[in-house]
Amino acid sequence: MTDSAGDLAAFIAASPSSFHAAHEAADRLESAGFTRLDEAGEWPTDAGRRFVVRDGAVIAWNQPAAAVGHTPFRIVGTHTDSPGFKLKPKPTTAAHGWLQAGVEVYGGPLLNSWLDRELELAGRLVTADGEQHLVRTGPFLRFPQLAIHLDRGVNDGLRLDPQQHMNPVFGLAAEGGGPGTADLVGHLAGLAGIRASDVAGYDIHVADTAPGAVFGLDGAFFAAGRMDNLVSVHAGLAAMIAAPADAEHVAVFAAFDHEEVGSATRSGAAGPFLEDVLARIGDGLGATGSQRLRAIAASWCFSADAGHSVHPNYVERHDPANRPVMGRGPLLKINAQQRYATDAVGAAEWSRVCAIAGVEYQEFVSNNTVPCGSTIGPITATRLGIRTVDIGVPLLSMHSARELCSIADAEALAAALTAFLA
Repeated sequence: MTDSAGDLAAFIAASPSSFHAAHEAADRLESAGFTRLDEAGEWPTDAGRRFVVRDGAVIAWNQPAAAVGHTPFRIVGTHTDSPGFKLKPKPTTAAHGWLQAGVEVYGGPLLNSWLDRELELAGRLVTADGEQHLVRTGPFLRFPQLAIHLDRGVNDGLRLDPQQHMNPVFGLAAEGGGPGTADLVGHLAGLAGIRASDVAGYDIHVADTAPGAVFGLDGAFFAAGRMDNLVSVHAGLAAMIAAPADAEHVAVFAAFDHEEVGSATRSGAAGPFLEDVLARIGDGLGATGSQRLRAIAASWCFSADAGHSVHPNYVERHDPANRPVMGRGPLLKINAQQRYATDAVGAAEWSRVCAIAGVEYQEFVSNNTVPCGSTIGPITATRLGIRTVDIGVPLLSMHSARELCSIADAEALAAALTAFLA
């Protein structure tokens, strides 16, 4: 692996859940000299590099010494969560000699891609006193596929019922068919070093455990789980750490949670997290109401989220004139329905930043018969009034348990974001 591929692989491996991703980002920020602040405490008003964590989200910023009340912001927005499965209440079940975990679908995963993989449980446990404990099991459970001998027509079409078929196995049941002493929450509590009886709540997700890998002719490909959207979190974090202390703007890195389920949470982009942080920065700078509006009007947000490379086996699903190819640069994402926030002014700013960084980029627009998804971009633009541009790295197998990109595109995205924050 190249250094950048190895670091991306390490970041993804350390981030099996949004809570772990926020924790890993916090560790990297602290190692780079950023100071962690408590949302419930007083914040310093002088220049500095700081960050806050709210559940599975993190926002970092660099406040230059010359900043005043109307100093604009340059924001890189991403998200820490990925499609998959989340542990239900009363998750330990037993049937026909097997121990199984009760999970529900989170976001829009490609269900078939999760079959026959070594998976783990990861997330947070919360005790009655409010203390949070990160936990992960390592390889622990699996969605076993039915053998072709028992379904001869499976290759003519596989249909998976999320309730009936997506119940992973994690062990063998006790004699008599019941779960016996098996207890998933108790097992997780033991890994966290606490008693099962002390667990008052949990947010536990299922994650693929296979490490990231470079492969293909000349190492063209990089495969890993959760690249939507940890590849953007990784690139934005690197850009934030590299941001100069004496810029003419306040550089901001915002990694939200819950984008895959609509962002409408206190730590999602539709919630108040970013607005709260920008307001407190403005308060520290003594901003008046008019100065706040001036700052917002002069600010920019680059919403970095995964996009689509043209698929060689399904070219008819792509726009005939705009077919981005993996390895030829990051994407400028455009949609007439404003599912992406990019407009002509934003396109010009992205072009300018890429020219400064020496990065080639590609444009993505959907086939008219294939509606596109959306991002935090339109949400941020609507909530805050900040001009926003949607960009990202082209992927194949988006929302699979294991996605595919070119490491060159990830490097180019990081370079462009670094130029943007500089």
